[in-house]
Amino acid sequence: MKTTPFLPGHNERLNKQLLFTAEIDKMTHVLRRTLLTDGSRRENDAEHSWHIAVMALLFEEYAAEKPDTGRAAKMLVVHDLIEIYAGDTFAYDEQANLDKEEREKNAADKLFSQLPPEQGKEIRSLWEEFDAMQTADSKYANCMDRIQPFLHNTLTGGHTWIQAGAKRSMVEKRMEIVRDFMPDVWKWAELNIQNGIKEGWITDCQTA
Repeated sequence: MKTTPFLPGHNERLNKQLLFTAEIDKMTHVLRRTLLTDGSRRENDAEHSWHIAVMALLFEEYAAEKPDTGRAAKMLVVHDLIEIYAGDTFAYDEQANLDKEEREKNAADKLFSQLPPEQGKEIRSLWEEFDAMQTADSKYANCMDRIQPFLHNTLTGGHTWIQAGAKRSMVEKRMEIVRDFMPDVWKWAELNIQNGIKEGWITDCQTA
């Protein structure tokens, strides 16, 4: 399909906002390893971000410390924007994670500078807070980011666990924030880790 060049208006601030909006449409082309729950294809970053933002509105009651769900949802819709330039880094790929921080910082510099300064600063601040995992809002948001692909694994035959050759210790480490911040949800996760071991999707480090 032929695309049409952007026709700018007289408001430079609006032009920047519109061009940024067009740029982040590229999230729909960033594929993650996680399958959709019907197993038909891999999900993209935009689908993932939407999914976990909605989740943030559902699970507040299980948080150890009350989060601002609206603010957490904001974090979740912007936390993967930098992957437009940095690409998605598979959680269980140790090699790819070595330079993840540098790649994502460079991507943030490039992306957020395209917005009016105060908006770029605000969104970058949310992105940095999410990564730091120090506040109740960011801990809650990170729980959503981990619960969603975990749930998808339970519904798609352990797809990414099998791809990664995941050990129990790896899955538990990935879910640490859920264990600490959402203990009731962690009980559900524990049952599913045990089932993943039983099904052969996860290797039990203690016996393998």
